[in-house]
Amino acid sequence: MAEAFKELANAVNSQCPDGEEEPRIELGPFSLACSLVSPLFRCLGIAFKFAELDYVAKVDDLAEASKSISTLEVMMDKDIESNCVRTAGSHTRNLLRVKRGLDMVRVLFEQIVASEGNSLKDPASKAYAQVFAPYHGWAIRKAVGAGMYAIPTKAQLLKKLNEDEASARIQMQNYIASSTTVIIYIDQLFNTRKLGINW
Repeated sequence: MAEAFKELANAVNSQCPDGEEEPRIELGPFSLACSLVSPLFRCLGIAFKFAELDYVAKVDDLAEASKSISTLEVMMDKDIESNCVRTAGSHTRNLLRVKRGLDMVRVLFEQIVASEGNSLKDPASKAYAQVFAPYHGWAIRKAVGAGMYAIPTKAQLLKKLNEDEASARIQMQNYIASSTTVIIYIDQLFNTRKLGINW
């Protein structure tokens, strides 16, 4: 997962040194990298069940779109042309939702790396509050809050992911760095097209 996002970040960083043209991310590698994040949501248990279902469906849509659309930029421009950007189920809307999933994992990893102890309740609660909560109604927020009591411990999560603490910390830091580049890049795609990112 960390490796896949490192490649995407490299793609963003290696292009347009003179700022002539915006860098491009290919939709195929992007959707594949995003699909590698899905098992993590599953490992977090019932609190993130809604996120897992929503995220997986949206990534599947982008993977399907990648069969006929080359890059994120082309995909968004097609939706703008068709005037369906904000329509439920549009590729661009799904991209925004997937980006939030990536961001949630980034914040979660930042919190885990910065915290001591074995509990993930605090890191997961902070990540949810920062990324997803502003877009969720009361019922979903309440359900997530209740689910936090069943969240696995750090040790249980690492066991499910087949990682030990030292290797996991390195991979988490790698993901934080590379996903930040990719997330900022996606935000810029939305903002340069005057679509905004808070919907």
